[in-house]
Amino acid sequence: MKSILRLLVRVLFRFQAHNVEVLNTPGPVLLIPNHTSWLDWLFVVVCLEDDWKFVTSSTTAEASWFHRKMMVNSRTFPVDTNSPYAVKRMAEYLATGGRLVLFAEGRISLTGSLMKIYDGTGFLIHKTGAKVITAYLRGANRVHWVRHKGWTQWFPRVSAHFSAVMEPPVLPAGTRNTVARQRRTTWLRDAMVRQQFDTEMAFGPRTVLAAIAETAANRPGFVVLEDYTLTELTYRRLMVGVDVLAGEWIRRWGSNEGRVGDHVGVLLPNINGAPVTVLSLWAAGRIPALLNFSTGIPIMLQCSQLAGLKQIVTSRAFVEKAKLHLEPLHAAGIEIVYLEDVRAGVSAMTRLSALLKHTLNCGAAFRTMGSHLSAASTDPAVILFTSGSEGIPKGVVLSHQNLLANVRQLIATMDLTDDDRFFNAMPLFHSFGLTGCTLYPLIRGVYVFLYPSPLHYRVVPAAVYDKACTIMLGTNTFLNGYARRANPYDFNSLKYLVAGAEKVQEATANVWARKFGVRLLEGYGATECSPAICINTRVDVQFGSVGRFLPGIEWKLEPVEGIAEGGRLFVRGPNIMKGYLNPEPDAKFQALGGWYDTGDMVRVDEDNFAFILGRLKRFAKISGEMVSLTAVEEAFAGAFPQFGARCEVAVIAVHDEDKGEKLIAISNEAKLTLDDLRQAVKAKGLTNLCVPRELRAVKEIPKLGTGKVDHRALQASLVAA
Repeated sequence: MKSILRLLVRVLFRFQAHNVEVLNTPGPVLLIPNHTSWLDWLFVVVCLEDDWKFVTSSTTAEASWFHRKMMVNSRTFPVDTNSPYAVKRMAEYLATGGRLVLFAEGRISLTGSLMKIYDGTGFLIHKTGAKVITAYLRGANRVHWVRHKGWTQWFPRVSAHFSAVMEPPVLPAGTRNTVARQRRTTWLRDAMVRQQFDTEMAFGPRTVLAAIAETAANRPGFVVLEDYTLTELTYRRLMVGVDVLAGEWIRRWGSNEGRVGDHVGVLLPNINGAPVTVLSLWAAGRIPALLNFSTGIPIMLQCSQLAGLKQIVTSRAFVEKAKLHLEPLHAAGIEIVYLEDVRAGVSAMTRLSALLKHTLNCGAAFRTMGSHLSAASTDPAVILFTSGSEGIPKGVVLSHQNLLANVRQLIATMDLTDDDRFFNAMPLFHSFGLTGCTLYPLIRGVYVFLYPSPLHYRVVPAAVYDKACTIMLGTNTFLNGYARRANPYDFNSLKYLVAGAEKVQEATANVWARKFGVRLLEGYGATECSPAICINTRVDVQFGSVGRFLPGIEWKLEPVEGIAEGGRLFVRGPNIMKGYLNPEPDAKFQALGGWYDTGDMVRVDEDNFAFILGRLKRFAKISGEMVSLTAVEEAFAGAFPQFGARCEVAVIAVHDEDKGEKLIAISNEAKLTLDDLRQAVKAKGLTNLCVPRELRAVKEIPKLGTGKVDHRALQASLVAA
């Protein structure tokens, strides 16, 4: 029978098993696969010897004669899942050297992703000391017999990937059983998430373009993109557009003789044409450099010269509407290429030919697009520029591996479904908008609505409501703006609201919870990290933290003199950039041997949740003590309701003859007083050193295009004054 089953899965599902030799490990041992379909037992049993037993529910077995036949036999270990003695029975069997297969999620996934792990499994591991092998059934979530509501196929390719034999880390002596149960369960879930990530990196497509092509081949008619013009793009239309544009770039600039080469600037807002342009440049062997149009022409010119740009692709309609004067770029010898002109030059026959190619064999057509290239996972994929909040922007070079790693880290961590819907108002020049809000949904295969500006505080909530979006990402500043203007029902469809790029203030989280009933999940990252480093999820969440580190990321904290708590965070992993375009910063990065210095002071608790204490550059030394300016600003956030929700306070430090440095507060509320600030600091439990010595009023606090406070501009204005 087992031989027949092996032949069946090999023929129907092209089934392959990897690292099966670990299944010869003698007991006591637990094999724990992910559970996404009714056929998971089949993909596992064909790999096992006869003494392995599947843990099944004796209660569920009473549902029908078929359930009894499948769940109570010589290959199963039935237990009453409602009985407190179920774990005891399994523990006794393991103590005799038994080998058990246990689906620790306790049910078939309703999302297609890993769900929660029952802590009884952690308790079983803790009590028995059994060895653990995890299994990732790749592709099993796409078989026809599943419980999630996403897309399926009759016979998709499925493979089983078995981990090395693992033993849980040793816990300190005297650890309580409840704590041990939780730690073992968390360890197991982390191992399963990490295995999914490692497997996808090893066996998945090697470039971003290929990863999107794979998804497109499976869902050619799915509407994946829509912008504010209400123009919808299916994967097929997306592929046609990419193919046609790539042909135009090659016709204009040549094919680079088979190698990925020249940098090309992209100056576009969040419209369908932006991701199409980026993908087409990859298909044509170019590296897009995404320019931040909110910084102004002088900074854009600096960035263009840093990247050695010879062409910038933009839209004439966008340039006119945004009132961008590109003459200095043109005068510097940079060719301005307007998409309207490129499209006008494409013949009807070319469009028809591309459409037919992608209709008749869309998967093969897209996979062969740009096949003349020798693109590898480590080749540069995109150039982004840092926000410049503390200096001149740096050019960050991210590879295909960097971007894919970050997307796959998020896919393995977050329980998204195929019918989730992204709302993206974050510009593509922001790594948050590029990776988190555009490449992630394109690779994952979910709908994304592109909106051109996060600053339209009245329009964005209405658009989220109208499109019934379930996923939204934003910054603290933008989320505050939406909360002030939105109707309480506008965000009723949201499942995931993720904030990053700047510190989330408690007042922001409270208003979203109380007004909209939405839990705000904070994440943390940096452009140099593609960008995500940590994230809170619906399974792992700790308010006040930025979440736990994503799979595959190593971290360390280095102590800083004068700061007793936490340390300076360094991270390393496959999502960390290739390097900088700027010679001096790049030399410093390369000297660290793969580690990236975040420049942030971070505390990590015993459950591995990270808490951001502030930028090291945003600490002031007052009377010999280190004071976090971020903590002071957080104390002021939402502390003055008498002045309305628009009241903002930023804090900077300047030299002081007596105490080394002093704090100056800048507010957009003229009626605010130093005594108000003093009371807010006291209410937060901070020391008197955190009270600003001066308060200055401005009409508006300067912001960067990403929503962050422009502290460099504030500092410059004080010097000028």
